[in-house]
Amino acid sequence: VQLQAYGGGLVQAGGSLRLSCAASGRTFSYYFMGWFRQAPGKEREFVASISWSGGSTHYADAVKGRFTISRDNAKNTVYLQMNSLKPEDTAVYYCVADRSPGVTTTAYDHWGQGTQVTVSS
Repeated sequence: VQLQAYGGGLVQAGGSLRLSCAASGRTFSYYFMGWFRQAPGKEREFVASISWSGGSTHYADAVKGRFTISRDNAKNTVYLQMNSLKPEDTAVYYCVADRSPGVTTTAYDHWGQGTQVTVSS
């Protein structure tokens, strides 16, 4: 599966953004999907994941209660709604996919190209 993430941009602290990730391939609905992010000088970290049906989601503690992951299998798209953004959310956000779930970078074989999110204070 190939992934194309978009929707990043510049937003003030407290604002919102919605990231989207379009996937190619007819087996999208069989994949666990997720988002990672990497801030300058830091390691890539897990943000959120969602099961193939959308019935199970998992979030990093840093974003729990502020971010929501969802998917539309009919559109082969996964979303990340980000509310109450903070300057520390500034990072490149990557969309990921794999047939099994995980919270480490090695758990996912398929990665999108990344989209920049910048939160100003």
